[in-house]
Amino acid sequence: MIINCERLWKMIQQLGEIGRTEQGGLTRLAFSKEEQEAKQLLRTYLEAAHLTVYEDAMGNFFGRYPAEAAEAETLLIGSHIDTVFNGGKFDGAAGVLIGIEVLRTLAEQNVTLPFHVEVVAFTDEEGARFSSGMLGSQAFIGQLTQTDLEKYSDQAGIPLVDAMINQGYQPIQLAKAKRDPEKLKGYLEVHIEQGKVLEEANAPVGLVTGIVGLRWLKINLKGEAGHAGTTPMHLRKDPLACAAELITFIEALIKRENQAVATVGQLSVKPGGINVIPAEVEFTVDLRDLSDQKLDRLVTEIEKKAERIAEKRGIATELNVIEISKAVHTTTTVTELMETVMNEQQLPCIKLPSGAGHDAMILAQVTPIGMIFVRTKEGISHHPAEFATADDLAIAAQVLYDTIIKMACY
Repeated sequence: MIINCERLWKMIQQLGEIGRTEQGGLTRLAFSKEEQEAKQLLRTYLEAAHLTVYEDAMGNFFGRYPAEAAEAETLLIGSHIDTVFNGGKFDGAAGVLIGIEVLRTLAEQNVTLPFHVEVVAFTDEEGARFSSGMLGSQAFIGQLTQTDLEKYSDQAGIPLVDAMINQGYQPIQLAKAKRDPEKLKGYLEVHIEQGKVLEEANAPVGLVTGIVGLRWLKINLKGEAGHAGTTPMHLRKDPLACAAELITFIEALIKRENQAVATVGQLSVKPGGINVIPAEVEFTVDLRDLSDQKLDRLVTEIEKKAERIAEKRGIATELNVIEISKAVHTTTTVTELMETVMNEQQLPCIKLPSGAGHDAMILAQVTPIGMIFVRTKEGISHHPAEFATADDLAIAAQVLYDTIIKMACY
């Protein structure tokens, strides 16, 4: 292994001190002083290797390892350095720092490539401050407008555009952040898994096959309120009992499907008295899978079952799809190269979808993508206890490095 494991781990720990909370986690939000401090640290790493550093109009941060020809395409590697509130030190940041370590290693090995390699830290991937998400990558592909920026404010009432200006950015220049897709060779992202699949398989890294699509449902059930002690069971029109039956059906339905997942994350019961039969229940369902066709079929099955259960119980039902996100598949030629590298390194090649969103799903609209997951201890993420080992991170960096070397041959 030519990746400097010790240096990479040191960078992880140093960046992990910026934005530290009293609870032991990190809060490093978009367009904050903590984010600026983090970028300055990244700058020192890159400039120590005599690499070019710059930012675009959206605050996306780049470091470049140049090709011989100035007009060559650019291969992007990276992730993000913003966090959720009281999050962990590995989510996003590990991918950026692995990218920096790869660039430093390329420079030390004096590698000549037919394309530029740029590490990128995309702005506001998490969306924690402004309830947004992936704004940096959206700006990068030209999907974000100044009007879009004006929609967002943080919990303190500070508009996103003002936060940008306060940190030295000019929202009016946003269009300049758009990169010409014809000049891109691809985008490779390393990210902690945020799940337990790799840990269960005893594999340090995994090959991401795609990023799941999602369907968010809101189901409303209206019945008839009544006294909990005086209304016989056979005369009740209880929407909560109806919801329970439907949720049990959804759980059984999804368990029969390979890799699909479903979550009921919100449930409202009205009027909410301990001695009152509910009059109305509303709950959400989060459905995720790598197949959009399957997701649409599942929505249809849930809707039909809801109607049948509701009719049997005398309940009025309404189901609305409130959010749709299409699944994204990683690029076959890229993942095949990564698989070859993993086989050459005698690593188990575990293939798995990403159940969470990443900047790669935005970049996939304009350029080939590939993703590598790193084993996450107990699957914990978005939490101070989030952890990946130094050895696993170094292995992921070596896989990324070797993949870039192989891409130079194609």
